[in-house]
Amino acid sequence: MERTLVLLKPDAVERRLIGRILGIYEEKGLKITALKMFKPSRELVEAHYVEHKDKPFFHELVAYLSGGMVCALIIEGENVVRTVRKINGATDPAEAEMGSIRGQFALSKQENLVHASDSPESAEREIKLWFPEG
Repeated sequence: MERTLVLLKPDAVERRLIGRILGIYEEKGLKITALKMFKPSRELVEAHYVEHKDKPFFHELVAYLSGGMVCALIIEGENVVRTVRKINGATDPAEAEMGSIRGQFALSKQENLVHASDSPESAEREIKLWFPEG
C-alpha cells in the first residue's frame, strides 16, 4: 500500500473547502490515515520546498504556505501518488481538467488549493516533515 502527503493550503481552508475536498478523495476509495490542522512554521515550509530554494518564487511560496492554516493529510491506497495528483489536476487551474479539484475550485496558479507529493520517495520525505510524530 502506497502513501502520499496532501496539504490543503490556506486558500482551501479559508474558503471552507476542506470537507468537499476530503470527500473527493474518499469517494475515490482512498483512505485518509492521518489528518491535522495547524499553521506551519516558516522553517517547516522551507524544508518542504527545499528543491525550489534557488528559484525566484521560493520566498513568495514559503510566505503563502506558512501564512495561514493548513490541513495536512496522509492518504493511502494503490498507486495513490499518481491517483491523487490526477484528482488534484494541473497546477495551473486554467489547464486542469474540469472534474479535478483545481479545475473545479482553484482561482489562480499561485492559490491552487492543494499540494500532493510527486513520487513515493518525495511522499516519504514529506510525511516525515509534516508528521514527525509518526
